[in-house]
Amino acid sequence: MADKNILHMLTPLKHMSPFDVNMALDAGYDAIAPYTSVELREVAGLVQDAIFSRPPKLGARTGIFIAGKDAVVALDMLDAAAKARVPPFEASIFADPAGSFTTAAAMVAGVEYVLKTHHGRSLRALRIAVFGATGVVGYCAAVIAALEGGEVTLVGHDGLARVGARAAEIKARFGVSVAVADGSSPAKIALVASQAQAIFCAGKAGVQILTSAQVAAAKDLLVATDVNAVPPGGIEGLDLFANGVAIGASRVLGIGPLAIGNVKYKTESGLFRRMIASDRPVRFDFRDAFALARELNV
Repeated sequence: MADKNILHMLTPLKHMSPFDVNMALDAGYDAIAPYTSVELREVAGLVQDAIFSRPPKLGARTGIFIAGKDAVVALDMLDAAAKARVPPFEASIFADPAGSFTTAAAMVAGVEYVLKTHHGRSLRALRIAVFGATGVVGYCAAVIAALEGGEVTLVGHDGLARVGARAAEIKARFGVSVAVADGSSPAKIALVASQAQAIFCAGKAGVQILTSAQVAAAKDLLVATDVNAVPPGGIEGLDLFANGVAIGASRVLGIGPLAIGNVKYKTESGLFRRMIASDRPVRFDFRDAFALARELNV
């Protein structure tokens, strides 16, 4: 009988995401066990129950998936899971809370690809404004872009306090600095847009952040992208399927949420498949998601 690929899915939320369950099964896992309302202090015990119940040779056939809706909590749980392994008893670990790591990876990789193909430049020293920066996707996209050398600004729809806390958190955890800006009024949003070369929109579904007039007036803006497929979109005039197409009558190249979603889907599925195919235990977070999303955009 073939060795089974078993995935244990942990979330601090009341329910495990059906999206992630479907993705893992479709990627090839033989069995999935969800664990809900999991606290950080419980992660080690669950991981050790999983690894000690199988011989060491099946460490790569045992997976731990970290879900939820908070990037920082997920990273803490990922670290706890990694520390709970007791070689030679191992397991592969993958964190993707609310799909944010793979979505953010797809967003940043898409912008990088459009910049390279249309403007011959990279993310380095690119002035990037992130709207929805306190949310899980915006936070992750900001970190990825900053680690790639982008000059990232977190934009607060309710002022500077919350984005300021996020900026401090990013500096402490990842060692990169990001700026903050006030986006609490249309005039302030227009000012931020006018100073940006790239805009990432990761706000709440059904909330328009930028008007087409604000996009057109942003003379330095090269590319803008949005992850919100629920109307109205975060960027007025951005087609859902756009992938390097001008937004309205502007010269700004847009990347729509369904273009991002296509790469996000392939990235999450691809990382699950890599876990299954690997002959040794692996550990995946947003950095691995970004590396794969880059490959998919080639």
